[in-house]
Amino acid sequence: MSRRKNINHNHKIILAVSITPLGTKSPSVSKYVASALKVLEKYQDLKYETDPMFTIIYGEKKRVFEAVMEMQEAVFKAGAKRVSTVIKIDERRDKKVTPEEKLKSLKKWIEKK
Repeated sequence: MSRRKNINHNHKIILAVSITPLGTKSPSVSKYVASALKVLEKYQDLKYETDPMFTIIYGEKKRVFEAVMEMQEAVFKAGAKRVSTVIKIDERRDKKVTPEEKLKSLKKWIEKK
């Protein structure tokens, strides 16, 4: 019988999420996206930024996943009959890295000659 190691959900992750309603009567999804983003307002411990394609969320792993599940549910509550969710996770365990630090590192590499 194998024993599972305790999984640490307290470290921070960067998660990109795109939640898309399907089968709506309109090609516009802004109403649904807004309902998902309103959920994040109550998660004061999470940082987030939205662009035209994804929302980037930074915070403790467990809290980020709780927020994403609630965001998806909000889209259903807004009237969607089906929802497609795409998630991409950046999880580092060797050191703490914020989204801002990742961009700063990338910029250094771009500026190298």
